[in-house]
Amino acid sequence: MASIQVEFFGVARSRTNVAAVTLDVDLLRDVIVLLQEQFPPLIQLCIEEGQLAPGWLLNINGATFTRDLSTELNDGDRVLLIPADAGG
Repeated sequence: MASIQVEFFGVARSRTNVAAVTLDVDLLRDVIVLLQEQFPPLIQLCIEEGQLAPGWLLNINGATFTRDLSTELNDGDRVLLIPADAGG
């Protein structure tokens, strides 16, 4: 099991009232399951029926954008939960 950090941005951060949380998980799917358990305000916003809602992306270590919940995570990974229309 990997100890990872999930960071929230935009409306997800305002709904959870936290900037980040540390989770022990194996896959991105585990991240979604734990987030919906720990942060019910994320349900229907960015999590729908145990899946990532349309318009939301996960980013791993600032390098890889994905919606593939079968992605394996490594100890120390940083996962960003961001709206797909976030830009810079």
